[in-house]
Amino acid sequence: MFSPAFRQQALQVLWPSFLMAGVLEMLLFAVVDPGDLQWFGGTPIDWPRQAVYTATFFICWGVMAVSGGLTVLLMKSDSDVNRQDPF
Repeated sequence: MFSPAFRQQALQVLWPSFLMAGVLEMLLFAVVDPGDLQWFGGTPIDWPRQAVYTATFFICWGVMAVSGGLTVLLMKSDSDVNRQDPF
């Protein structure tokens, strides 16, 4: 379905973003207590600590992956981006 080059680029973005999401989460929760978090309206988040850790990890991973994906996209030449065959 996807070309080997596309799969390789996806893994080159997803693996480092996975590692950095773990580092970012450790740094974040070294400063912030998950029990003190509140929604934007001021009501406390009534999730177990592990649920907060898990959701935060996936949010961090997604942000890091989007950042890496945009970097890969911006490094492509204009002929690669405007090619008719996307995969």
